[in-house]
Amino acid sequence: QVQLVESGGGLVHAGGSLRLSCAASTSISSIYVMGWYRQAPGNERELVASITNSGSANYADSVKGRFTISGDFSKSTVDLQMNSLKPEDTAVYYCNFYYWNGRPPSWGQGTQVTVSS
Repeated sequence: QVQLVESGGGLVHAGGSLRLSCAASTSISSIYVMGWYRQAPGNERELVASITNSGSANYADSVKGRFTISGDFSKSTVDLQMNSLKPEDTAVYYCNFYYWNGRPPSWGQGTQVTVSS
């Protein structure tokens, strides 16, 4: 089973930046979409950003202009550059891979991002 490992979370002041990275335990050729989700206490998990294997990126309205997703499908890695962070960005961030061949999606274990005001 594929494991996704996230890194780069931490504590930052409002206005600061963090870069999250996610790598698969093995190279995968059937990835269709790579994405980042987040879940704050008491809230449902929500999509933050995603990128398809054709290079099409999608962002939640709340992060447009501040976050940038980049993916290397040949290496099965995906990053999320987060700038101008706000306290409301505080959450556990999860990376996710969806596959075009019907394989169940993969999820990382989550990395905490905390933005102080």
